[in-house]
Amino acid sequence: MKEKIQSIIDSSFKYEYKDGKFVFLEFDEDIVSDSLDKIKTFFKKYVWLYELLIYIIAPLYPSRYFFLKRVLKQTKDSGKIVVNLGSGYTDLRGDIINVDLIPYNPVNVVCDITKLPFKDNSVDQIINIAVLEHVPDPQAVIAEIQRVLKPGGRLLCEIPFMQAFHASPYDFQRYTYEGIKIQFKEFNNLKIHSISPTGGMLWPLQEWFVMLFSFGIKPLHNILLIIVMCLTFPIKFLDVILQYHPLSKNIASAFIFECEK
Repeated sequence: MKEKIQSIIDSSFKYEYKDGKFVFLEFDEDIVSDSLDKIKTFFKKYVWLYELLIYIIAPLYPSRYFFLKRVLKQTKDSGKIVVNLGSGYTDLRGDIINVDLIPYNPVNVVCDITKLPFKDNSVDQIINIAVLEHVPDPQAVIAEIQRVLKPGGRLLCEIPFMQAFHASPYDFQRYTYEGIKIQFKEFNNLKIHSISPTGGMLWPLQEWFVMLFSFGIKPLHNILLIIVMCLTFPIKFLDVILQYHPLSKNIASAFIFECEK
């Protein structure tokens, strides 16, 4: 892995190699200021538990799993350079380069994803799941993705639409179906899929209920939200069917899409 990463690093970038990571900037823990985000950051250290919360208790039907599974199958033992951009705690496969601002255990490259330290045309596949809403300049990230992808290189990306505010550590924007087509107009063969229209209703409704009964008390809000999520998560499984409805894009919780350079 070390040699693979070194082969795509732009020599103009300076870094420190420590604890098995290429560190291009130091992470400031003070930016994780929201109390609920601090809880999430804590649980992310325990991958199996956090994935349980995300895939089962969270209000979104986990459609991304099936798209990821296919991409992982297509790139397995292919020798291709695959980058998980904004990987967080996830480690999809041992040969995938994990890039994030926060140095979680699986992360290989710690950097600002608006200024990727990689050479032009050096990456075959980029995975970018639920990241762009958390960066203040998503266009800079999109431009970097296009720059580092090889001609014909592919992108798998998930972006939220009907979701409640969720700082991790920040949360800035949402995207419509048409907005994605505009933002990614420089890419080819764009295919967009709606995710979890029921989740698009359930998540804001959970937040509304908790807002009403927490009386503005932040610790009570966080406790109630976890309880309400545990009680209501089975509703999301309606999306096994509803995500294929032709109008699901109007209230989709998120969109997952594929395109190529």
